[in-house]
Amino acid sequence: MGNETDKKNGGAGITTAGLAKFIDHTLLKPEADTAGIDKLCAEAKQYGFYSVCINSAYVARCAKTLAGSEVKVCVVVGFPLGAMGAEAKAFEAEYAVKNGADEIDMVMNIGAMKSGDLSLVEGDIAQVRKACAGNCVASSGKKALLKVIIETCLLTEAEIVSACTIALKAGADFVKTSTGFSTHGATVEHVALMRKTVGAAAGVKAAGGVRTYEDALAMIKAGATRLGTSGGIKIISGQTIDSGY
Repeated sequence: MGNETDKKNGGAGITTAGLAKFIDHTLLKPEADTAGIDKLCAEAKQYGFYSVCINSAYVARCAKTLAGSEVKVCVVVGFPLGAMGAEAKAFEAEYAVKNGADEIDMVMNIGAMKSGDLSLVEGDIAQVRKACAGNCVASSGKKALLKVIIETCLLTEAEIVSACTIALKAGADFVKTSTGFSTHGATVEHVALMRKTVGAAAGVKAAGGVRTYEDALAMIKAGATRLGTSGGIKIISGQTIDSGY
C-alpha cells in the first residue's frame, strides 16, 4: 500500500532526503503544459520525491518518462469537485491505470456526504476501487493504490470521521485531506483526526496548506504519511511557498 513503512512515523529526525520520500510532487493547474509536466518528472527524479501527481491526460507521458526510476505516477480522478457519476470516475481510473498510473487520488462525492447519502459515497469509492484492482495492472506490476480525497475544509469533524470510515470500508489505501482547490488545505488538527480514525489501517495524505519544512514535519507528526504539494523543492530547501497547492 505505497509508502507502507512510514504509516506510524512521528516525523522526528527526518532528513531532507527522507522528507522528499513523503512528497507527491504535484502539477494540477489547468494551464500546465507538456514542458511543465516534463520538468515535474525531471525534478521528481532529481530530488527523490515519492511520486508525481498529475491529471490523467499526462499519465502515459509521465509513465514513459519515469520508466526505470523509483518515482511513482499518481493520477487524480474526479478532480477537483468529485461531483460526477461514479461510472465516470471508474472509467477515468481504469484509463489511468491502463496507461501507467501506480496510484489514484479520487475525489469523494462531497455533496452526497453532506446530504447524508452514505451508501452513495461508499458505492462511488467502491467502483473506483474495483477499477484499480480488476484487470487493470499498474506499471509497477501491482494493483493501483487508491487514495480518497475527502475535502476536510468542507466537512464537520463528525463528517470527517464518517468519510474516513466509509473510505476504509470501500477499500481505500489512503485518505487525503484536500484537493487544494477549495477554501483551504490540510490542517494539523484534521490530519490528527484522520489518523485517529483510520489507525494503522490506512495512510493519511496531507495536501494543501503545507508551506514550509516545519509545516511538513508538523503534518507528519500529526499522522500524515504522504504530503501533496507543488512546492516540494522549496519545502525541502527550507524556503516558504507563497501560494498554490
